[in-house]
Parts: sequence; C-alpha cells; structure tokens
Amino acid sequence: MDAPSGTAISLAKDIIAESDYAGWAIENPKPEDIFIDVKRVENVPGTHVVTYDSEIDSIEIKHTAHNREGFALGAVIAAEWLAGKTGIYTMKDVLGL
Repeated sequence: MDAPSGTAISLAKDIIAESDYAGWAIENPKPEDIFIDVKRVENVPGTHVVTYDSEIDSIEIKHTAHNREGFALGAVIAAEWLAGKTGIYTMKDVLGL
C-alpha cells in the first residue's frame, strides 16, 4: 500500500537537498540514490531510522511512534488548517516551516 511512507520520502528528499544524492529507490538503487528499506510490521505504528554508514563508523537517528495519537492529531490539525483553502499543501505549510 503506502510504501515507502510519506515520512520516509520526506526524509529522503531533505537528505537529497543537502547532499550529492540524486534520488531515492526501494529496489535496485543506483550509487547516487538513497536506499529506502521498507518494512510494514503489524501493530507497529511507525519507526523511521536514518543511517549514515561508512567503513569507519555508523550513525543512526531513530524515531519510534509508540501509538497513533500523534498521527491522528496531525491529521486533525491539518484538516482544520485546510478549511477554506484550495491547492496542494504539505505538513510544512501547516506547521509554517
């Protein structure tokens, strides 16, 4: 279904904007692509890990959602913000980022 998640795509796009990567892929990435490893796990509301890996070391940044409350609240806030608007927006618009 939704694979990769919108969050994973947003993270990849943000990294691409600040790096030499050209795109992202979930299968057969080229050397200039960020590989997004997609795993949909039952009863896991959301975990995203960004990993920098080199021959010398690895660095991970991880976000784990313990439940879906934050996603639901975000959807309600976005719906209220969208009332009366037309066009295409992202959560960055909603949050004023």
